[in-house]
Amino acid sequence: MTQTNNPLHGITLEAIVTQLVEHYGWEELGARIKIRCFTEDPSIKSSLRFLRKTDWAREKVEYLYLKTNKLPLPAAKSSNAPAKTAAKKPTKPAQKSAQANTATSSPATDGQINSHIWGKRD
Repeated sequence: MTQTNNPLHGITLEAIVTQLVEHYGWEELGARIKIRCFTEDPSIKSSLRFLRKTDWAREKVEYLYLKTNKLPLPAAKSSNAPAKTAAKKPTKPAQKSAQANTATSSPATDGQINSHIWGKRD
């Protein structure tokens, strides 16, 4: 596997973050990429630690670096995973008919809530 088409080949993450901080500053960088390591007590060390563990954040930083330096952007990733679909809400079970409710009376039906625990009120 070669890296000839990868514009980030040979550039360390530290160099990318340092260059972005020099170009934008921490405040603007935090506004462009909403990551706490850029907004809350930012430092190169803490940012590198977070970006090395978090792929989605690293991809955003790399993308901003490529756009800033007018380098070719990566092609869209083809995923083998199926596309996400909207989750369907579970349907509510059908309510019991009025006849079924009268057949099985509960303590709450005669106005005595928790009477099976506390006993009937006098």
